[in-house]
Amino acid sequence: MNQYSKRIPAHPGEVLSFEFLEPLTLTIKDLAKHLNLPANRIASIVEGRSMVSATEAWMLSGALGTTPEFWLNLQVNHHLARTKPKRKVKRVRVLGRPGEEGGKR
Repeated sequence: MNQYSKRIPAHPGEVLSFEFLEPLTLTIKDLAKHLNLPANRIASIVEGRSMVSATEAWMLSGALGTTPEFWLNLQVNHHLARTKPKRKVKRVRVLGRPGEEGGKR
C-alpha cells in the first residue's frame, strides 16, 4: 500500500475464506480439524476478529501450499493500515551529542 492509498488491505481471514476455503470447498471445521485447532479460532480469523499468529502462519502455509510470509504480510499490511495515526508525528531533531560542537554538556 502506498502512502496515498486510503484502501485498507484485506484481512488474512478474508483471503483465507475467498481464496482458499471456498475454492477448495473446505469448511472452517474441516480446516480446524486438519490443523488441530479449535474451530472458533479459525472462525475468528475468517471473520476478521483475530490476527494470524506466526505459528498459525506456519500451519496455514503447510496446509495450503503458501508461505508463512504470505500470511504474516497480509496481517501486517492490514494491521498497519487500520492503526495508522490520524495526526502526523514530526521527525525527531538531533541536537548533537555531549562533547560535540553544538551539543549540550
